[in-house]
Amino acid sequence: MPPAPSHHPGLDVAASLVGTPYRYGGSTPRGFDCSGLVYYAYRKAGIRVPRSTRAQYRHAQPIALKYLQPGDLLFFKRTFRSIAHVGIYAGNGRFLHAPSRGRTVSYDSMNDPYWKRRLVAAGRYE
Repeated sequence: MPPAPSHHPGLDVAASLVGTPYRYGGSTPRGFDCSGLVYYAYRKAGIRVPRSTRAQYRHAQPIALKYLQPGDLLFFKRTFRSIAHVGIYAGNGRFLHAPSRGRTVSYDSMNDPYWKRRLVAAGRYE
């Protein structure tokens, strides 16, 4: 069950796209990769963000995890590489993202062991 409505316009747009297929390099409702989902949803909400995950990380205002608000971005590492995945915090310990090939835009828990050990930072765009 998705979290309560966010009242964050970027998250609201992204929530309307749940079920959209993952597509590497995708940034349209035909398919999204993780940063493409953020780029599309935030642009539709009038919030300018860069297109790539790393650029979204570099340009975001850093936020301590204890101050997360719905609509903040969560940045993850995969294996030993640098920042390689982004999701949108949805509240109540959940986030919305385009996870990987063969999956769709969906919610996941920040407490899931896979995501918990890979979460490295949070950021905000206003």
